[in-house]
Amino acid sequence: MSSTTGSWSFPARLRPKQEELRFDLEAALQSIVLLRSEVPDGAFTAGVLGTERLGHGIVIREDGLVLTIGYLITEAETIWLTTHEGAVVAGHALAHDPVTGFGLVLPLGHLDAPAMRRGESLSVAVGDAVTVMGHGGLAHALDARIVAIREFAGYWEYLLERALFTAPVHPQWAGTALVGQDGQLLGVGSLLVQESAGTRTQDANMFVPIDLLQPILEEMLTLGRPARAPRPWLGMYTTQLQGVLVVGGLTQGGPAQRAGVRLGDVLLEVADTAVEDLASMLRKVWSLGPAGAEIPITLLRGGKTSAVSIHSADRNDFLAKPRRH
Repeated sequence: MSSTTGSWSFPARLRPKQEELRFDLEAALQSIVLLRSEVPDGAFTAGVLGTERLGHGIVIREDGLVLTIGYLITEAETIWLTTHEGAVVAGHALAHDPVTGFGLVLPLGHLDAPAMRRGESLSVAVGDAVTVMGHGGLAHALDARIVAIREFAGYWEYLLERALFTAPVHPQWAGTALVGQDGQLLGVGSLLVQESAGTRTQDANMFVPIDLLQPILEEMLTLGRPARAPRPWLGMYTTQLQGVLVVGGLTQGGPAQRAGVRLGDVLLEVADTAVEDLASMLRKVWSLGPAGAEIPITLLRGGKTSAVSIHSADRNDFLAKPRRH
């Protein structure tokens, strides 16, 4: 195992077993690369995501194109990819889609790694056995199961209609491969979350389903992002607490802060429509037009309601752009 991934390993009982799989496990593990990125101190995302990021990527084409989770490469100035065999190759942040969360990295040298076939996440159901693969060979591969398939809303203005959740969990699965029993790629690792299971909660890893990539892949390759109109972005980090939506964070100089929204404000309405959860709030905001649309909201502050109009923006305009190679 490469020293770049540390000295930890999963116990043998938690690792996938070749005799239980319908694909060549060793060959599939060679499709996973370690991804390290460096972001300038003054970058827009540096304060939240840090300036040194570490995760994984998946080779998805014979030319070495690497698929990962986008926050690992957002505003990255330097990217290094380490193969299963330990070779290190520089990479270029080719594309990032904030809607799906996918990111693409172009290797600037030969990776000599096989491409993993892409499958269909619609083919899996709760309870199905899957394999999660991180860089570092079998010691960093986990025998897991799908514990939930549901909508996921993120406070950073992110929404997936059908996210995949697995257990057991690992805290550093960013960019890992979720692989079905036939060896095909089902999703890309994103977050560690708490998932409700009846009357209890359990930790789970959330994966972005691979089905979302195919419709936008060529546009990401040629344009650096999908051709769809950018969604209106507020720079308002909203969380659900005790049945209400509360503003828990604001982007400095972002649209919501400029409009006078404050920390602790309770969000009651968007465009005169009551919003009870984050998903419905985001859908209503996005229905009002593309980035630049005026977003009227009603807030509760200090026992009084007030109407605020937020001039939305394109989040991408706040990000440092990668240098072209």
